Amino acid sequence: MDASASEPTLATVVDDEFVRYFRHLATRVERAVRCLPREKTWDKPFSFGNSVGHLVLHLTGNLNHFVGSIVAGTGYVRDRPQEFSDPRHEPAEAILARFHEAVEMTVKTIQAQDASGLMSPAGAQMPIETRFGLFLICTAHLNNHIGQMSYLVQALGHNTEEPPSW
Repeated sequence: MDASASEPTLATVVDDEFVRYFRHLATRVERAVRCLPREKTWDKPFSFGNSVGHLVLHLTGNLNHFVGSIVAGTGYVRDRPQEFSDPRHEPAEAILARFHEAVEMTVKTIQAQDASGLMSPAGAQMPIETRFGLFLICTAHLNNHIGQMSYLVQALGHNTEEPPSW
């Protein structure tokens, strides 16, 4: 029996790591939202910035557009300006539920990728050329906005109680 037959492929490792990291980032978003009192989810501590609630809408739209529409073919139609201006200010539970649905759709889409799928063209997403690159940028984008959320939480007088990592 060939020992390499039982070893995971690079595509499997990539899929597993992306899935693990997306789920980790989702817990960080949840923590940022849940550490705020309900009435502060939509507060903008700076005139030039966003609220934590609007960032959750933006991250949801981003995943639904780039992973859902472009890779998974869900037919999602994005309204990016609305992600930052939606006046409805829905409860945290509602926006988090949609965010987690987008993350799980992303996870399922990633898990469906083999080496060929990861190397498939991502369409006109310059400078990104492949689905692998699109997933990579989506994780970086999510991580970037988690940093913003952490700053907003502190500016609103709260703390995620998240231990430093790395």
